[in-house]
Amino acid sequence: MRMWMGLTASGALLAALAGAALAAPPGVTTKDGAFIAPDGKPLYTFARDVEPGKSVCNGGCATAWPPLAAAADAKADGDWTVVTRDDGAKMWAYKGKPLYTFARDTAGQPATGVSAAWPLATQ
Repeated sequence: MRMWMGLTASGALLAALAGAALAAPPGVTTKDGAFIAPDGKPLYTFARDVEPGKSVCNGGCATAWPPLAAAADAKADGDWTVVTRDDGAKMWAYKGKPLYTFARDTAGQPATGVSAAWPLATQ
């Protein structure tokens, strides 16, 4: 009985840790340490987003680099936070850095927009 309880406690701990690892927004996954949006496109951060929790990519920038949208009622969870954009829309951020896709990327294909200004978002 003692061994069984130990295994049950270990299983509960593993389940709790797995839940903590799943704090990403719905549909966001990782591949080779980089985050992938629910639509299958790589996620990026923007070097000009220097104030934590603030996006400076608006207008035409946001057309080319669509923000990772968050539901109006989305809640922060661990390293994942919700940013209110200048237009009032919500978007996801990881460790304070807003997240974007690139309009020219194709789902399931390698990232094409990587640069010093637009690095891949990684764990």
